Amino acid sequence: MPRPRPLVIGHRGAPGYRPEHSRSSYDLALAMGVDAVEPDIVVSRDGVLVVRHENEIGSTTDVATRPEFADRRTTKTIDGAELTGWFTEDFTWDELSTLRCRERLPRIRPDSASFDDLQPVLRLRDVLDLVREASLEQGREIGVVLEIKHATYFAGLGWDVAALVDDELHAAGWAEGELPLVVESFESTVLARVKERGIRGSYVYLLESSGSAFDLVAAHGKAAPTYKQTAAPAGLDRLVGVVDGISVDKKMILAPDRLGRATGPSSVVTDAHARGLQVFTWTCRPENAFLLPQFRTRGGSGALGDWESEWAVIRDAGIDGVFVDHADLGLGFFRGSGR
Repeated sequence: MPRPRPLVIGHRGAPGYRPEHSRSSYDLALAMGVDAVEPDIVVSRDGVLVVRHENEIGSTTDVATRPEFADRRTTKTIDGAELTGWFTEDFTWDELSTLRCRERLPRIRPDSASFDDLQPVLRLRDVLDLVREASLEQGREIGVVLEIKHATYFAGLGWDVAALVDDELHAAGWAEGELPLVVESFESTVLARVKERGIRGSYVYLLESSGSAFDLVAAHGKAAPTYKQTAAPAGLDRLVGVVDGISVDKKMILAPDRLGRATGPSSVVTDAHARGLQVFTWTCRPENAFLLPQFRTRGGSGALGDWESEWAVIRDAGIDGVFVDHADLGLGFFRGSGR
């Protein structure tokens, strides 16, 4: 059954106001009342699950200013894309713990950037413990939406990410359904491996608006299905019984035309619901930089546009969960709006 109102998920905490994945970002999202928060995880050189949006950390930490780590700068190919920078798998956790978080989008979010260099990088265990403590303090169940990043890439380095996740969730008391847990990834193969280990929670398959999943490309080459094919009725049929839901790029719901005008809501939500699949969407952000052209206003990329009108299309599609950067705006809009 679709939810009467969607879950409001603090995307990397509350990164509209604080550097993403920092302690203050999570604290703020939890204090504002989100239903869940979303940590992304990557792996350190010694197998610690680190909370970062990507394993390349040059734009989200102060590593580039640290002379002792200058020789770690390198170029790698991650999921088919060449990147130059500093990568978590080249650092031990002890080294990573000395780094400080920085705002990834300082020109768009200068207020958040004022908190740069003040807070250490977190581990998954830190976020799990933080959410448990907030649940007890606030007297309500708060969930974690755990996104596994680059599992195939890390497997190539010798890391079984599913095993690492299993160990950490058991150690932190999150493996048996004590609090709401969602495991999500753009790679369905790692979702299956975590599920096989008996971790109690919901499993959600992330879908981009274009391209194909890297794990499937690695296994099948050009024969790999595209995300678009997976979101079509026949693709959704194949997900039934495999995952509990999908999480789609908001463009797949807004369905913009060539001029960037929304023609949605598209049928992807109703198609998924007809098959018993939940649907989340990412990411609802209010700044002009992230809105479809028709919803942008004056004031530049960092100014707030007509976000309510864009979000209304998403709300009216009947989604089950929505990722937001500004927890207060997301809660006010999606929790305060009935269908």
